Amino acid sequence: MNILAYDLGASSGRAVLGLLSDSRIHIKEIHRFTNYPVMAGDHLHWDILRLLHELKQGMLKVKLQGENITSVGIDSWAVDYGLLDHNEELLANPYHYRDKRTDGVMEEVTAKIPAEHIFRKTGIQFLPFNTIYQLAALKRQNSYMLKEAAHFLMIPDLLRFFLTGEKFNEFTNATTTQLFNPHTGDWDSELLYRIGIPEEWFGKVLTPGSDAGELRPSIMQELGIPSVRFVAVAEHDTGSAVAAVPATTRSFAYLSCGTWSLMGTEVEAPVINETSQQLNFTNEGGANHTYRLLKNIMGLWIFQETLREFERAGKVYSYDEILTLAQEAKPFQHFIDPDDSSFLPAGRMTDRIEAYLVKTGQGLPQSDGEIVRCILESLALKYKHVLDMTEQVSGQQFDGLHMVGGGINNKLLCAWTASAIGKPVYAGPVEASAIGNLVVQWMNQGIFKSAAEARAVIRDSFPVLTYEPEHAEAWREAYSSFAKYTGLAAYA
Repeated sequence: MNILAYDLGASSGRAVLGLLSDSRIHIKEIHRFTNYPVMAGDHLHWDILRLLHELKQGMLKVKLQGENITSVGIDSWAVDYGLLDHNEELLANPYHYRDKRTDGVMEEVTAKIPAEHIFRKTGIQFLPFNTIYQLAALKRQNSYMLKEAAHFLMIPDLLRFFLTGEKFNEFTNATTTQLFNPHTGDWDSELLYRIGIPEEWFGKVLTPGSDAGELRPSIMQELGIPSVRFVAVAEHDTGSAVAAVPATTRSFAYLSCGTWSLMGTEVEAPVINETSQQLNFTNEGGANHTYRLLKNIMGLWIFQETLREFERAGKVYSYDEILTLAQEAKPFQHFIDPDDSSFLPAGRMTDRIEAYLVKTGQGLPQSDGEIVRCILESLALKYKHVLDMTEQVSGQQFDGLHMVGGGINNKLLCAWTASAIGKPVYAGPVEASAIGNLVVQWMNQGIFKSAAEARAVIRDSFPVLTYEPEHAEAWREAYSSFAKYTGLAAYA
């Protein structure tokens, strides 16, 4: 019998069937679909009903291919949410975390509630799109939803509600809101009160691996399929990805690499202290009663937006072509901090890269290859910077770095990351979020007894490429230049 994982990313989603056979995990992508945000008026939204339609199409394809499934799990990006009214009707399309309505809200909130107080209570890093600031933006707008709302559901919770009728929040995504208190294991009533949001909106928080309802009879009839159980997996996609890291030891460093890069380590309890706050680390929930001590990095977003800009200008490169141009460009000529706030919005990325270089007293790239080389080298050097901080915050030393997710298809980035950090990179599996989603469902069924057992099976089931560091002295010098131009030397 198969199980079904829905893995939703910021630009696409997929339905993946999982089967265990001969102590190996076998996966099959059964449905893939785009996930484009929609600008409506002045605001950016997710097309949540289109996503619901695509989830139904995935179940329909399962039926048409003659497959049977025993359970379903959904994971997605973090922080975004929908609100239901007292009749369980969705009040509005969920806002996209890049929507501009949160501009300046984090500063307003931390002027009223000291940042130290928020961090002590939640252990979550300060990002302008965190859910706490999105909800505070509703209050600032005096939104009609403040009067009409009755239930708060994050994206996987909301889609699961549409499919089952059950309203649950899930632990790994709940922690990303900066409204969940790991000390009490529940929503923080004081923070909600101080931003003016009713605590009654927030429901029971399920741990990964919990039962979360069954398919609505109306959908069974609509699609002509039998009932199926839903499992609350590690519903933040990074939580699922970390559950699939094929580490051989309890202590390991990981990098979930995609549009966003998330680097950190798995810990038994949140690390909430002056150092973790100063370095803006976060303690997000994980599978198997763990926490993910990590830091968000802008990731391949800048690279992806730059390629889209090239395409709009009529310069259409294959993935291999653009990486070849980058590899052939002269190394270590330009450096950016990928996490500079200027790179967060969508739009003309090359203009912002050039503005950053001018601001920091650097020359300008003379070719598309030089632009891409600047982005990827800077990203690899930022990974070194954050890995050094991860060792400092966690008190651990790591022999290498596990890279998982779609970003590892960029072999140039993997190789440069190994050279930048001066340690081996273990790249794989690519489909980490979907695999972690499946693994938690199998743990729900009692098939895997522990995370270590599941990770051993993952190691045996999927290829992992090892990249060894090269040109150590050149990369050490490049890191010094990177730190100087970005102003990040204080934490090196």
